[in-house]
Amino acid sequence: MAISFSNASTRETYGKVLVELGRENPDIVVLGGDLNKSTFVHLFAQEFPDRFYDFGPAEQNIMGVAAGMAASGKTPFVSTFAVFGMCRPFDQVRISVAQPRLNVKIVCTHAGILTGEDGMSAHGIEDLSLACSLPGFNVLAPCDAVETREAVRTAAQTPGPFYVRLYRPATPVVHPDGCDFALGRGEVMRQGLDASIFATGVMVATALQAAESLVQEGVQCRVVNIHTLSPLDEEVIAEASRDTGAVVTVEEHLAHGGLGSRVAQALGRKAPAPLEMVALEGYTESGAPDLLMEKYRLSQRDVEAAVRKAIGRKAG
Repeated sequence: MAISFSNASTRETYGKVLVELGRENPDIVVLGGDLNKSTFVHLFAQEFPDRFYDFGPAEQNIMGVAAGMAASGKTPFVSTFAVFGMCRPFDQVRISVAQPRLNVKIVCTHAGILTGEDGMSAHGIEDLSLACSLPGFNVLAPCDAVETREAVRTAAQTPGPFYVRLYRPATPVVHPDGCDFALGRGEVMRQGLDASIFATGVMVATALQAAESLVQEGVQCRVVNIHTLSPLDEEVIAEASRDTGAVVTVEEHLAHGGLGSRVAQALGRKAPAPLEMVALEGYTESGAPDLLMEKYRLSQRDVEAAVRKAIGRKAG
């Protein structure tokens, strides 16, 4: 039986919860980079104009100012697109935010190839690997709008630097009845003993659809939502690997440095098993998001094929 999901916007959810947090905590300030309506932080600006700062397209400067605000006791949220919030100002994030472990929250929308027609230069597909390379950074990729609300609230309430990855289009809601979000703890969304699928972000819905389809072939997959890439829940990964003996990672991000790399490291340390990765292998192009996902092998069909391959390696 096919699974169908309703859609909701992670970036709009972010904008709304940010206003709620602003009402609760007067130390929260928001820094934008000329894309405030697109990231929905204009909602915060409308209610708290004295706590909102628009720097225009000067992302390196934004990060430096955010670091200074955090050092002065504020809780700054920095929001722009993924390519501008993590890729372009990486040096400033590394030196000014990560090394002193300041309380800066970087929440970026328009991540991955779901940014679609904006094209290659706007597709943030290296952001997770860059963020995960920074010691002490908390790196979150919520899978839907419901989880986005909890992730942003957790970031606001937890000391230290955060990177949160969100999307341009509305994406499937896999938690229609709410979620129990816990920083650094993977969420087992489906049980199974034939293979384990670890997915992050928008690909969690695709993983669930693939797992349901594979039931027709007698294959039962465990599906784990890895919403926190750093700190990584290595125990849930090791347990699933031991139980199933075959692992697939699924992400809308480069294979190098993202979820697949993180899971591979955990498996190598704790519970080695055949591993297949469904991920991007290089830069893409401009196009409709659904067509890009098909062309670059991030579809439900590709996840199913990876599961079969991992199980085949286990059997061999």
